[in-house]
Amino acid sequence: MARKRQSMGIVEGWQGLGEEDFLRGLVERVVQQVLEAEMTSFLGAGSYERSAERRGWRNRFKPRVLKTRVGKLELLVPKDREGQFQTELFERYQRSEKALVLSMLEMYIAGVSTRKVSTITETLCGLEVSRSQVSALSEKLDLELSAWRNRALDRAYPYLVIDARYERVRRGGQVLSQGVLVVVGISEEGYREVLGAWLADSETETSWGQVFAELKQRGLGGVRYVVSDDHRGLVRAVGRHFQGVVWQRCQAGVPTDRSSSVGWEVHFLRNALNLCGARDKPLVAGLLKNITEAGTREAAQEAIGQAVVELEKRAPKVARLLEEHGEEILAVYALPRSHRRKMRTTNLLERQNQELKRRTRVVRVFPHELSCLRLVTALLMETNQEWMEQLYLDMNEDTLTVSQQALAPAAA
Repeated sequence: MARKRQSMGIVEGWQGLGEEDFLRGLVERVVQQVLEAEMTSFLGAGSYERSAERRGWRNRFKPRVLKTRVGKLELLVPKDREGQFQTELFERYQRSEKALVLSMLEMYIAGVSTRKVSTITETLCGLEVSRSQVSALSEKLDLELSAWRNRALDRAYPYLVIDARYERVRRGGQVLSQGVLVVVGISEEGYREVLGAWLADSETETSWGQVFAELKQRGLGGVRYVVSDDHRGLVRAVGRHFQGVVWQRCQAGVPTDRSSSVGWEVHFLRNALNLCGARDKPLVAGLLKNITEAGTREAAQEAIGQAVVELEKRAPKVARLLEEHGEEILAVYALPRSHRRKMRTTNLLERQNQELKRRTRVVRVFPHELSCLRLVTALLMETNQEWMEQLYLDMNEDTLTVSQQALAPAAA
């Protein structure tokens, strides 16, 4: 019962996630493969295979549409020359469709072993599907996801939004926290695009450096502005790989991992509020709003000075934070006024990360790294498709208005 309940959670977690695209295509490929396997079993030989046990020959296909809970599947039913082959798949599928969809989710998304999936498919479809066939299906999906992650970047991306979140992955008999690194670009046309996703043990300068090096190899160029949190390894990697860009420290945000204090420390406004007592939070929030809502950079700098004076005694830690790091949240004034609200934080990616977490929570612990990357990539592909259909920023205005070099993060 526990297994069934957990599996149902996986299915329910996919509701409203664009199954009509991703899940429909996934099930369509699986059902097509089952049809091929059924024909192979009927003939006693595969395509172009010469065998003494062969009982006939293939003769093209006939189209068939199968209506399912995940949409219409467009299938090609194999035919034999004598016209004797009759598939029983459709009748069986309609009887056990929900269970079959569930088994496919388990296979591709939750990382179920090929042996177990082979057993599930045989039980549901009455066919012996070999482990090699299951592996081939899994490999096809992974190739598609990998091709998307490694696609060429053929346009300039003036703005980058960078963030990370964490998932629990089983490795070497232990459950470890694995970083999921995501980079979003705003293209020169003004559209958001997920540029890629990577897994890493932690957010070190090396791990982020590998991400940025790969992006540049794929053609990333034209970067002039980067917004991220203040994680030391990330900031150093930005400075090393994107020298001369304007770097904006995220003004606000939510923690990437509520079980850790890391997320609270790197987002400026959250950090400031965390450094004062409950009675002083309204005052601090008001003073910080004066800074972030200022119309010009000069007005924001003046607001920082006033806040430092007012908080020196009531909230000295916040005053010291503003003195030492207040300028880091003002880089956004390099952008046109119409871009600033959307580009002063990593919130667009934070919201996406929350959505990812809502979907991955039903898995709880991924059985291995590939299963984690598989699900995250599939979800990001769906998000990317939605984003590319709606303009995010009007890029007709001048992108930068102040010195880039003066605002770039240190590389060392």
